[in-house]
Amino acid sequence: MNRSAYTGNRFGLQFDPRTKIVLLILCVISATIASSLLYESALVFAITVFGCASGKVRRSLFCMAFYGAFYILTLWIRSLEKGVLYTVFTSWLGLFYTVYPCAFLSSIILSTTKVNEFLTAMNKAHIPKKVLIPLAVMLRYIPTVREDWGYIKDAMRLRDVTPSLFGLLKNPAMTVECLYVPLLMTASNTAEELSCAAVTRGIENPKPRTCLLAIQFRGRDLVAIVLAVLILILGFIRERMV
Repeated sequence: MNRSAYTGNRFGLQFDPRTKIVLLILCVISATIASSLLYESALVFAITVFGCASGKVRRSLFCMAFYGAFYILTLWIRSLEKGVLYTVFTSWLGLFYTVYPCAFLSSIILSTTKVNEFLTAMNKAHIPKKVLIPLAVMLRYIPTVREDWGYIKDAMRLRDVTPSLFGLLKNPAMTVECLYVPLLMTASNTAEELSCAAVTRGIENPKPRTCLLAIQFRGRDLVAIVLAVLILILGFIRERMV
């Protein structure tokens, strides 16, 4: 197989995992210094374009529409008279606008980057093994626990135990015993099993890591980083002007 022709992503452009990390860092800084809703909206729009370019069109458009709904809600709240309700909603929405762009971009990165690709990129960036091994376990831990949680829920539904708030209030002892205790046991065992699996697969091997995907910095990565830096600079300029 021609290794350079394999992209690992059938739909959309393939970006270098190191580029995605840089974009996430720049996004965190931009969201932190956001001085207005207009700038925040431009940041979310840029993330939407990046998501569509990466092949996650439906998710990106849905997240953009979700943000638009909150944007309209914010404009309505700002039209209200100042009071307790105004203060509570303003504080909560301020936190939402700071976190949402970062969470939006993170979801796109996680859904378009495989663990093997990410670890290969980190090896090329000469990240120490002491950082890579816990990171590899963490990236595989959440999907594994989520899968086990689904199996536990399916098994407990046969015993009329539902993992909902109503089920917890209706029969709290049975819900905790049949749902959360198995989940805690599974979560504790999964971490150890994933650590052993990572070592077995040779994560401690000092030789260069191989990957079917050709991890390399392309022109599209440069364009994405330059645009992200320009958005960040625009944020600093607006902050000084305000």
